[in-house]
Amino acid sequence: MSDGAAFTIDEANGGRRLALSGNYLVSTIGRIDTDLRAVDEPLQEIDLSAVREIDTVGAWIALSLSRKTGGEIVGASDRATRLIEALSATDDSGPLEPERLPVFTRVASATGARVAAAQRGTVGAVAFVGQFIAAVGMLIRHPRRFRTKAFVRQMELVGVDALGIIGLMSFLIGIVIAQQGAVQLQQFGAETLTVNLVGRITMRELGVLMTAIMVAGRSGSAFAAQLGTMKLTEEVDAMRTIGISPMEALVVPRVLAVTVMMVLLGFYASCVAIVGGAVIGELSLGIPFGSFLARIKDVVPTYDLYVGLVKAPVFGLIVGMTGCYQGLKVEGNSEQVGLKTTNAVVFAIFTVIVLDAFFAVFFTNVGWA
Repeated sequence: MSDGAAFTIDEANGGRRLALSGNYLVSTIGRIDTDLRAVDEPLQEIDLSAVREIDTVGAWIALSLSRKTGGEIVGASDRATRLIEALSATDDSGPLEPERLPVFTRVASATGARVAAAQRGTVGAVAFVGQFIAAVGMLIRHPRRFRTKAFVRQMELVGVDALGIIGLMSFLIGIVIAQQGAVQLQQFGAETLTVNLVGRITMRELGVLMTAIMVAGRSGSAFAAQLGTMKLTEEVDAMRTIGISPMEALVVPRVLAVTVMMVLLGFYASCVAIVGGAVIGELSLGIPFGSFLARIKDVVPTYDLYVGLVKAPVFGLIVGMTGCYQGLKVEGNSEQVGLKTTNAVVFAIFTVIVLDAFFAVFFTNVGWA
């Protein structure tokens, strides 16, 4: 005897009769659901006498067929009768789609929700910065509480492990700047100024900026994912329960590590980009490799190096703080980990670019142009 659901249609008492048989359960009705929905001719009765087991889904199918075809339900067991009577009180004639509000109402509602979310986010970010400052102050008062091993480990992950990808990226950027700059400068017979272009733009802007963007995508996202997973698995709450400050143990080492390593990585990226420009100078412009590098010292002002070294720790602080803040905001489910990780990368890159524009205007006004 099959445990599945089945049905037949035959002639009885001058009318058509639909006979259901088997087990009409949510686990068995799926394979005949399409065929049952295709039954739309008028019926005299719907016979449930051969139905062995039935649940709410099976009762709803029988009731829906009765309403659609006008057939009378007969032969129902006590359980089927109770379920059908309970379902009979429901009304399935309501709209299948929700009411769509006017466009002005929807725009105003969405704008208000975003403004409220921005206000809550600003308050949360300021509170997080305050907690970070308090944690740093506590570690200054009690330096033995600083987790040196975690700090060194994060410096390795953020800095040493990133040397390869950042070096390759910077080398290619130097090649692109030198090649495209030389093409334009050749129109004025000034291709030798490619050295000035590569040296100044990499030391002052692109070396640090592109490194910050790479670190945001690589380490900022890792911070958000790591802390988000720990928050989701309640490891952060467990640390608080046993008296360990998550800010001191998790956030401070990561933020300090990325702040320190951004200075070194930014300078390293600028140097590698200059080497890339020197390679193009040797191959395409007729400028000897050694002469290209030697001239860098003459055409790049010292304050360009200082500009990059000033911006690097600020960018690193932004990347680290954004990643940790978004990670600790995770709550609810695993989908939040991906969402907050994406937010960490987007917000960090956006903030870095905005600050870079601010620094460009500031240093120009103070004479370091």
